[in-house]
Amino acid sequence: MTARFIDRTVLVTGGGTGIGRAIALAFAREGARVVVAGRRDVPLEETVAEIEAEGGRALAVAADVTVSAQVDALVARTVERFGGLDVAVNNVGMLVPAAKVGDIEEDDWDRVMATNVKGLWLSMKHEIGHMRAHGGGAIVNIASNRGAHSRQAGLGAYVTSKAAVSALTRNAARDHIGDGIRINAVSPGPVETPMSTRPGETAAEKEERMRQDVPAGRAGRPEEIAAAVLHLASDEAGFTVGADLVLDGGVTA
Repeated sequence: MTARFIDRTVLVTGGGTGIGRAIALAFAREGARVVVAGRRDVPLEETVAEIEAEGGRALAVAADVTVSAQVDALVARTVERFGGLDVAVNNVGMLVPAAKVGDIEEDDWDRVMATNVKGLWLSMKHEIGHMRAHGGGAIVNIASNRGAHSRQAGLGAYVTSKAAVSALTRNAARDHIGDGIRINAVSPGPVETPMSTRPGETAAEKEERMRQDVPAGRAGRPEEIAAAVLHLASDEAGFTVGADLVLDGGVTA
């Protein structure tokens, strides 16, 4: 354990489960005050309880990132509670039932774009608004390796949304590095979370699929994604701007 983030405030959206929870815990273990946000109160409170049980400081805030006023209030609540916002991790993402592009339901397309693209943009918009006025900060967006390949059919809406996250990250990084805000992304491949399990798939079937599909022979661990996020958010990555770090065990190599 180090203390790279002592006396810093970190906001993690999607912090109630999976990768988001692992990221929140990792920041807290390195000294950060952590705000976890999401739509469901119970998972957020569970993350906070785990952080506090280890001696950390955390706050849960329910918010829908597709609603600008709620994101604005989330940033304001973060600043009110902990005095600022130094790092933001935008971990938003949802899947809809798999369908070929010509068969995607319009409502499904709209829901994916509203959450994965608009929600992430609104998060950055309000985070940047605070950071630009208070000396800068660091933002890490969670994209996906699927934004760069289409090895699995039926995910047109999702892969399009994650490709947009990568492109938006690069553009935002160029726009705001002059404001002292470093913006980067990580693009995980399959990770040991419920989202990576296919409907009806057993644990053994999933393990075998990973051995076949991933050159590294396994899915990633949430803690491995968290470690990369912390690096990009830390001072040691001070010259890293607009990067998109792929973490997928060699799938897109």
